[in-house]
Amino acid sequence: MKIYLICPVRKATHGQQRLLEEYVYQLRQKGHEVYYPPNDNPYEHTDTIGVDICLDLKRAIEEADEIHIYWDKSSEGSLVDLGMIFMAEKPIKLIKAPESTPNKSYANVVLNWPWGIVG
Repeated sequence: MKIYLICPVRKATHGQQRLLEEYVYQLRQKGHEVYYPPNDNPYEHTDTIGVDICLDLKRAIEEADEIHIYWDKSSEGSLVDLGMIFMAEKPIKLIKAPESTPNKSYANVVLNWPWGIVG
């Protein structure tokens, strides 16, 4: 299965990075193909604007069978990814789920994902 991982990149803490790298390692050990943006986007360290990064992420999302999400409300890039997976109507798996809010929010959209929350 092809899996795309939504997670913090630029503002990820050392602890988040370690946890996510272990998560990716475990998925790959099970035979899954995982797109992990901090390591797999060829433009992460060269694109000073962000357009090439977004185009590559769009391609990876389109090719993915499933999207796994490590929710961090401070991650701006995750919101861009969220919009792309919404348009692509992909099912999601929550590694770290957001907390629901009393009003409309991206967190509530994720928690009520119209195309399914798996495993």
